[in-house]
Amino acid sequence: MLLTLLDYAGTFVFALSGATAGVRRRLDLFGVLVLSFAAASAGGILRDLLIGALPPAAFRDWAYPVLAGAAGLLVFFCFPLMRRLHHPVQVFDAAGLALFAVIGTQKALFYDINPLAAVMLGIMSGIGGGMLRDILLAQVPQVLKAEVYAVAALAGAVVVVVADALGLAPVWGVAAGGLLCFVIRLLAIRFRWQVMTARWPGTDAPP
Repeated sequence: MLLTLLDYAGTFVFALSGATAGVRRRLDLFGVLVLSFAAASAGGILRDLLIGALPPAAFRDWAYPVLAGAAGLLVFFCFPLMRRLHHPVQVFDAAGLALFAVIGTQKALFYDINPLAAVMLGIMSGIGGGMLRDILLAQVPQVLKAEVYAVAALAGAVVVVVADALGLAPVWGVAAGGLLCFVIRLLAIRFRWQVMTARWPGTDAPP
């Protein structure tokens, strides 16, 4: 029940990020709803396919498309209110990243996936929605830039795995990991933290 509720929450906030990005790019209502569902569902679908939880929850449970659609409609018709938030897409994206990273990791552990693979699944679950959202908008996905993005998901996923190894109740690992991931991502946005990038000798650009 805890994983399901958090999955619903992650779906909704990722849908908000997708819809907000779509409205900012002046998509029509249908485009905003498509982007909302894509951002909300991509990470969870990838996670469920890889761990063998078939059919994926996004196709099995009617609540997922309803939540994504509700978020898309909310943003489309109430966008002036959303604009009052500072960097609304990034805030919603940070929340979705945190929720899906820890949920993906915990669900993988529930399916007896080894800890290392569970961390990788958590990261992929967290970054999947944001990547598809950016690709559909013809943007370079944030995870491929120098921003601290996947690193935040990694930190949250590791906390979940460590908590499980220590025998703690899943709620503690999920709560602590999700909070850590969210805070790291917000701090990265606020202070423009960057991950080290490769440099071609003698130039600032690749050959």
